[in-house]
Amino acid sequence: MDASIALMLRAVELSRAVLGTTSPNPPVGAVVVDREGEPVGEGATQPPGGAHAEVVALQQAGVRAYGGTLVCTLEPCRHVGRTGPCTSAIVDAGIARVVYAATDPNPEAAGGAEVLRAADVEVEQLAMRVDPLEPWLHVQRTGRPYVTWKYAATLDGRSAAADGTSRWITGEAARADVHRLRAEVDAVVVGVGTVLADDPQLTVRPDPGHQPLRVVLDRQGRTPPAARVLDDEAESLVLALEPAEALKALAARGVVSVLLEGGPGLAASFLTAGLVERVVGYVAPALLGAGPAAVGDLGVGTIADAVRLRLDEVVRLGDDVRLTFTPAPRSA
Repeated sequence: MDASIALMLRAVELSRAVLGTTSPNPPVGAVVVDREGEPVGEGATQPPGGAHAEVVALQQAGVRAYGGTLVCTLEPCRHVGRTGPCTSAIVDAGIARVVYAATDPNPEAAGGAEVLRAADVEVEQLAMRVDPLEPWLHVQRTGRPYVTWKYAATLDGRSAAADGTSRWITGEAARADVHRLRAEVDAVVVGVGTVLADDPQLTVRPDPGHQPLRVVLDRQGRTPPAARVLDDEAESLVLALEPAEALKALAARGVVSVLLEGGPGLAASFLTAGLVERVVGYVAPALLGAGPAAVGDLGVGTIADAVRLRLDEVVRLGDDVRLTFTPAPRSA
């Protein structure tokens, strides 16, 4: 494997470890190697107000960064925000070469590559998809958070039994994986129907040191004051808005990624509005034959109008299977 690719994969690993802690800043990973190609520093974006990944890696490398290479998942920024520009830190450290994966689409921060070249730093783009960056890049492109719809269902697509019981469709490994998903996002969204039916707390367990914002979409003010989603374990927000407006309000709060955990009706409203970027389904080896489906009415009257998905990943979790999909573009 090419050395730059191996270092980039390590930088991606570092960025994945800080998912859910950096918004509204991007989760970036960075690695510094010395003149001989030996790793001497690495880092990832710190929480808002803290150092960017490049600076963390350079600080760890110290004087050994001089004449070396910095590999990072996003083009180094050139602007002054809560911290100084990463381009200045790179030049001051004497870095000779920079390799980055994704171009920064933010007009305030973009152009770092040109700044570095003007300072006689060799710059190379190793264009590749960086999954931890996708939600942040999506917000830059669209102005709304990246939405992952997560559901759990039996093999015949039922999210609960005919009597309404739904605990537990999946096993412990799948449930633990859901907590991992929650820990990686900025907000978890449900509808008031889910709150009334299940009274979920929507926190991450065990506590990773940060909790996502818990959001209830409730246009009629039916959320009980004693609902567990409103307790003191994490910040909560009740919005009397349609999905698109709710996402706009969340973006204004700096929310970059959302995990949609609501019931079939809420899922259908987001899907039909084209507001879902990723689908994660946990399928249990069980059959119910009756009970609510995982998703509600999508307005599909014929097979030609089906909402099509592209399968990206299949992972076994105990007796269950996690399926990850990307919605395919709908034909006009």
